Formats: sequence, structure tokens, C-alpha cells
Amino acid sequence: MAGHSKWANTKHRKAAQDAKRGKVFTKLIRELTVAARQGGGDPDANPRLRAAVDKALGANMTKDTVQRAIDRGAGDTENDNVEELTYEGYGPEGVAILVECMTDNRNRTASDVRHAFSKFGGNLGTANSVAFLFSQQGRIGFASDSDEEQLLELALEAGAEDVEEGDDGEHIVVTSPAAFGAVRDAFDTAGLEPEFSEVGKYPANYTPITDIELATRVVKLIDWLEELDDVQNVYTNADFSDDVLEALA
Repeated sequence: MAGHSKWANTKHRKAAQDAKRGKVFTKLIRELTVAARQGGGDPDANPRLRAAVDKALGANMTKDTVQRAIDRGAGDTENDNVEELTYEGYGPEGVAILVECMTDNRNRTASDVRHAFSKFGGNLGTANSVAFLFSQQGRIGFASDSDEEQLLELALEAGAEDVEEGDDGEHIVVTSPAAFGAVRDAFDTAGLEPEFSEVGKYPANYTPITDIELATRVVKLIDWLEELDDVQNVYTNADFSDDVLEALA
């Protein structure tokens, strides 16, 4: 076991909120379609698509809906005008924020994202102003009472990079994006069901936030960004303390 990883704060709050808003399926379908268009419709040969499929099925999307989205992307007949954009910026007190978008109107998206940063005391940065702080990884999480030795053995044999301990003692398997599918398959074959699995952007270091007023401003900015139709993912290096999380709940 190595390291210590903050993973739950924003990601799981985001998943719950998106489900309530009814937006999660729209964003998942968009990701499935674009991933299939760019890398082909076979999840076994397309790591990005495999991660998107796992995420969609984990959100209770039906297999038929998943396959239709893949077929639409692999057919290369729709969404050719959709482009992927990444915006980088700083929230209140310099918290790093990375915003991944898919859009058919670059000007609209840029305006919406810029407005969000300005509204909540942040500002957009230039290319690679914060992106260098984040790396793309696959992460597969298991409960704290899982068999640590079994997880470590399976993970390393399947090509994972490490197994880390989370804040509440959970075990987090870290992989490269390319190895994510093979590692997840190894756990599936062994009958081990993770609490979460995803490919995302993770910061090497986090900015501790213990002030409730500051945390509220950061959360409002993230929420506003996530509400935007063109935004797929929002990543931050903000690390909210337990007291702050309780106050925000």
C-alpha cells in the first residue's frame, strides 16, 4: 500500500447532483459517442470507450442505450461538429480547476465558462496554467474491509500501477488509462465488485480548504460549471476538510 488519496469530495457529490438533474445520461451518451467515433466501437480495443461504458453501466444505463450510442459514434455520421475543449482556471484563493467540455459552438461554451469563473471570484487561465497539476488515471475503489492482499496481487498482475489507501481506509487501485479495462476485467473475473471505477484527472497535490465561506464559494463555482450543458467534467485540487464537508451537507 502506498500514498493517500482524496477522491470522493467532488466526484461523488457531482454524481448525485447530476442524477437528480437528469443530465447524467445526456453527458454519458455524448462521451460514448465521441469515444467510439475517435477510437472505434470495440471497448476492448478502445480504453477511453471501455471507461465510458463502465461508467454508463454503473449509472444504470441500459446496455441497449449504451450500444446505440456506440453505434452512432462508430458510424461516424453524427456529431461530427462536436469538438472537445479544455478550459483551465483558478477559483477563489487560487484553487485549480480544470473544465472538460464537448460542444458544437466554441464561442457559446467559452462565454459560459468565462462567466462562471467571473461570477464566483475566479478567472480563466492560459493553456497549461493548471493542466500540469493533473494527470489522467484510472481508479477503482474497494471498501476498507476488502482483502488487501488479494486486491494488490490481482491489481499488479493485471497491470495496475499501485494500490493506495483512501481517507476512510478504502483501497484505491490506480492504473494508466490504457490498462484500466484489463484491470477492471481481472476484478470482475475474480467476482470483486468495486464501489466505484472511472478514468479521470487527478492532481498530484491538493489545496486544503478549512474555511466554510471559501469552501462555499468554490462549491458554488463547481456546481455552476457542472450545470452547463457543454461541460462534461470538472476537476479541482480543492481538498475540503471533514468539518467543512459536514457544514456543506
